[in-house]
Amino acid sequence: MSLFVLVCNDKPDSLELRMATREAHLAYARGFAEKMKLAGPLLDSEGAMAGSLLILDVETQEEAQAFTDNDPYALAGLFASVQVTAFKASLGRLG
Repeated sequence: MSLFVLVCNDKPDSLELRMATREAHLAYARGFAEKMKLAGPLLDSEGAMAGSLLILDVETQEEAQAFTDNDPYALAGLFASVQVTAFKASLGRLG
């Protein structure tokens, strides 16, 4: 398996859409629990949710991209941008 970091930035002024879609997103993400190393919201300067960061342990970058493409957040049009990047952990623990 390989690690991939997904950085998803919300469109401006979209907290209401994020909150309306959050339960569907969480249910979807729970289906990938065995592949998820780390996940949580990115915060803006005021502490409000403004994006998502996930580290997935999957075979290919295409698999990581498919995860985010089918995420209810993405399907709802929440994200302004999504970056999927291969990652190698050197320090810390991703157990």
